[in-house]
Amino acid sequence: MSETTEPSDDKYPLRSVGRALDVLQALGAGSGNGMSVGEIAEAIGVSRSTAFTLLQTMVARGFVADTRIGGARLYRLGLTLVHLGDRAVAEMGITQIATPILQQLTDATQLTSRLAVLDDGYAVAIGRVDAPGPFRMTASLGRRELPHCSSVGKSLLARLPSEQVMAILTRLGMPRRTEHTLTSQAALIADLRETAARGYAFDNEEDNIGVVCVGAAVYDRTGDAVAAISVTCMKLGRSEDDLHQLGSAVRAYADRISLLLGGPAHSALPPLA
Repeated sequence: MSETTEPSDDKYPLRSVGRALDVLQALGAGSGNGMSVGEIAEAIGVSRSTAFTLLQTMVARGFVADTRIGGARLYRLGLTLVHLGDRAVAEMGITQIATPILQQLTDATQLTSRLAVLDDGYAVAIGRVDAPGPFRMTASLGRRELPHCSSVGKSLLARLPSEQVMAILTRLGMPRRTEHTLTSQAALIADLRETAARGYAFDNEEDNIGVVCVGAAVYDRTGDAVAAISVTCMKLGRSEDDLHQLGSAVRAYADRISLLLGGPAHSALPPLA
């Protein structure tokens, strides 16, 4: 009996994503001993050939793992999901942990503070405490920011290997936002080395003229930079010494969050190679 040929999923990207998610749900609802192609196809209502194509893509990405038992190939959830699950829990938890510290930072500096993470190379704010008073410098949560002109972006890039940083910059680009924006990889890598050494980063009018942001990374128990915090102020009337003092303060509050996550303070990090 011939099998029905279904339309190519390449023409239906949303349907393809839905089916991939159906595969994960079917495997998650299974016994844990693995499922065959036929069982998965039946569970999600597609042909065996479609199920097989989906599974090969998901195995290649680590979302599904396959094992041969005798002559049969069985599929189960892959380890990529473990990593993503850890990250999701960490990011959800870090907002709750960091918000009281952000409030303390804002109280101490009278400046708006933010918490951000890297998302596909971009810096994305996931938490914020606004400064008191009628004049506030706010930024939307969830908006992707280019990392080369962002203090939180630089803080998160600073501990990454140079090759990984350059790959991100090549992919995202380094557009000039102001006359102060660093637009060459060499200049930014040098800036990131300084950031890694002192523990805080500057966006010194690099994204908006007249505006300075100072950020510092937050580390988890593995020593990875999983987030960064920052404060934002006007450049007018602030000396270089003032900004470095502000950087030291932001770093100290970032260290508090790191310690709550079981991570090291900046001073305890090993030097970069």
